[in-house]
Amino acid sequence: MKTYLVGGAVRDKLLGYPFHEKDWVVVGTTPEFMEQQGFTAVGKDFPVFLHPKTKEEYALARTERKTGRGYAGFSFYCGEDVTLEDDLIRRDLTINAMAEDENGLLIDPYGGRHDIANKKLRHVSDAFLEDPVRILRIARFAARYHHLGFTIADETNALMRTMVDNGEVDHLVSERVWKEMERALGEGAPDIFIQSLRDCGALARLFPEIDALFGVPQTAIHHPEIDTGIHTLMSLQQAAKMTSNICIRFATLLHDLGKGTTPKEEWPRHIAHEERSISLVKNLCERIAAPKDYKELALIVAQWHTHCHRALELKPATLLKTLQMTDAFRRPERFDQFLMCSEADARGRTSFEDRDYPQANYFRGALAACQGINAKEISERGFIGKEFGDEINRLRLIALTDYKSKFTENKSEPS
Repeated sequence: MKTYLVGGAVRDKLLGYPFHEKDWVVVGTTPEFMEQQGFTAVGKDFPVFLHPKTKEEYALARTERKTGRGYAGFSFYCGEDVTLEDDLIRRDLTINAMAEDENGLLIDPYGGRHDIANKKLRHVSDAFLEDPVRILRIARFAARYHHLGFTIADETNALMRTMVDNGEVDHLVSERVWKEMERALGEGAPDIFIQSLRDCGALARLFPEIDALFGVPQTAIHHPEIDTGIHTLMSLQQAAKMTSNICIRFATLLHDLGKGTTPKEEWPRHIAHEERSISLVKNLCERIAAPKDYKELALIVAQWHTHCHRALELKPATLLKTLQMTDAFRRPERFDQFLMCSEADARGRTSFEDRDYPQANYFRGALAACQGINAKEISERGFIGKEFGDEINRLRLIALTDYKSKFTENKSEPS
């Protein structure tokens, strides 16, 4: 029985990149012996055990054979005769196919250290073709290590495209697509995840609503970058700079889906794209089983972000309507997320990246003005039911009119 540290811990140690989990491979033993040593079996498809003290995962070395479509279509063999090299060759990337023995000696049969030096994400073998999840994983690694200069090797991108062309990618289940997307959106360069999927053709199959944005022009005076797809990636970049909140990044990514359905004869204008975005956002979120809070924020941003951009131009009645429709009074924290998404959208344009966005603070001030109204006092005056709602809205409108008037007097105009 021999034990080796494998995978991400070995890779990130060589990269000088922080890591928190350690995975181990055990060679030359049986499940029965592992349990006799106090390990707890947890694997469903193949033998994986938790260490009795550290609770780290220890997996028996294994080989695998493709038996069907999708990432679940495999059978596994975990005999005592499976070598470490047999186990490592089944992994996705060379940088993930390294191991370290108990003395700290690096075992690198497939050139992972060389690819780290050359900053390449390269597949280990043609077995890569058998698991469509690897397309998402490689795109996620590209997003994670982009700041270090890593790129996907041409031959690996070619294999990813082959998996798209032969229909293997169509067998990805929604839960796994969402899991990988959620993790990718949390990386330092989530836009690279989207771009990597597009480069191999997978974006059109997995997220056709996003892929449809590329090649769609916008008015140059407002969008010097012209292309809606490029603007979407630039907005996602800005969101990533502003916050690590994945929900905000996700909503920013989906904010302009309606522009992908604008008839060509109407280009480069996109009248009513906000309304057209609603069904597209709903369908995408339902297809990949995105959580409810992600879906709700994405819908609010898609429908109302243009109102945020025009905040200083809005009449008090429209300001109030926007606050109501975004549910700002009941959920102010989510409203602030909406404002951050709108700001990322405004800055996601060529030469607009560092501009101020006073509209967000203007809306925050408008909400604060309305929050100063004492609902308990209105109730004590005898207002109930519809009359209570009408009265509080009347007072909110007065507060917003006063707020806008004072703001105008101070001559605070949008930059």
